[in-house]
Amino acid sequence: MKEPSRKTGRGIVLAAPSSDSGKTMVSLGLGAALVRSGVSVQYFKCGPDFIDPTLHRLISGRVSRNLDLRMCGPSFVQQNYAQHCAADFVIVEGVMGLFDGGEASTAALARTLALPVVLVVDASACAESIAALVHGFESFDPQITIAGVIFNRVGSESHYQLLAQAVQEHCRAEVLGRVPRHDDFMVSGRHLGLHMDHDEPLSPERIGRIAEVMAQHVDLALLQDKGAPLPDISGMAGVRNAVPSVRLGIARDAAFCFYYEDNLDLLRAAGAELIPFSPLTDTKLPADLDGLYLGGGYPELHAEALAANRSLRKEICDRAKAGLPIYGECGGFMYLCEALVTAEGAEYPMVGVFPIKSRMQKRLVRLGYRTATVTKNTLWPEGIRLGGHEFHYSETDPMPDWVERMYRLDDGRPEGFCLNNTLAGYMHLHLGNTPEAASHLIEFCRRHHREAE
Repeated sequence: MKEPSRKTGRGIVLAAPSSDSGKTMVSLGLGAALVRSGVSVQYFKCGPDFIDPTLHRLISGRVSRNLDLRMCGPSFVQQNYAQHCAADFVIVEGVMGLFDGGEASTAALARTLALPVVLVVDASACAESIAALVHGFESFDPQITIAGVIFNRVGSESHYQLLAQAVQEHCRAEVLGRVPRHDDFMVSGRHLGLHMDHDEPLSPERIGRIAEVMAQHVDLALLQDKGAPLPDISGMAGVRNAVPSVRLGIARDAAFCFYYEDNLDLLRAAGAELIPFSPLTDTKLPADLDGLYLGGGYPELHAEALAANRSLRKEICDRAKAGLPIYGECGGFMYLCEALVTAEGAEYPMVGVFPIKSRMQKRLVRLGYRTATVTKNTLWPEGIRLGGHEFHYSETDPMPDWVERMYRLDDGRPEGFCLNNTLAGYMHLHLGNTPEAASHLIEFCRRHHREAE
């Protein structure tokens, strides 16, 4: 294969006909091979996924951002892409199958960003028929350009030749190469998806082997040539952070690791200084906090350690009763409940702000996009419509009627449970379409700090 080009400023969408085609591992492998050759790589992820961006960062050394048309709208997505795409090569990793998801699909994102698509096709149980599949994807939407194809899980050189010849004869897309069946191209998963970067699913040695396989079997120079030029960002104003005036504690460890980077940027821009702490290992909160942000993650996998940290649980509970502004979502909500019950029936005490228990189930409880209308002024402003997503295997006991509900979800459910100034629920919010909500939260914390003095 030719050496990768050093041309700068080109990007693609990496997609697949369906889920489980191997696009995440191909995406990581392509990035690893390019980085090893001296090409800087910037990743983005289509959709609400928290996990794949952490693997992207493991490969590129750069923050990978979510581009979600459903939660954030096209204007924010285009601006976000333009502001953060500066690199030699950009890979926007798709979600599910190319056309799955309607307005939030990978195809819709490719159209919005005017990017060509490179299709990763699982060829493990296919030969010449692969051309019919690729041809169908090429012709399904004239606005989508299928610029190239990478065959995944190819059994042999003769298998690859059959695939390549069929596509070359019947399709417009160029064959960029293949990925042979290889143990290094497997990442173990669990109930919410693949393992994250802090779980070390990919050692440096393994990343090196993956990069070598990709460099040997995929034409990286041709891949780069297929990319579209990146947006001209000259004259575009970047986000300016306000002078930090609110110390916002943010739970960040293996139990609480689901955060949209854009939310953190918006909070900083509104005047927050984000102070990380670990509910797993820190026995007390950082000093002089004006609020807490407890994101989602895997409290169920660390329930014993969270329960054992009694001093921190008590301090958070006491601060909540005293009115400290606290926002928790999904895993953070579970942590704020009275107890967490595992799928095996073991029960562990949690913070105890809400008088209910969260209970892990063996099956997925809820999955999907949500819009929440805030019905009362609290940490979020009354009347605002917040975009977000639910994905959880737990459910809670019924919340007592005397606990206020601050959201009305688009499916009719009341949510957003509030006691004193602690607001929590299962919905993962993305504030990209509502930056004024971030400003309201920081002003709420600032005002509470002044009133408490």
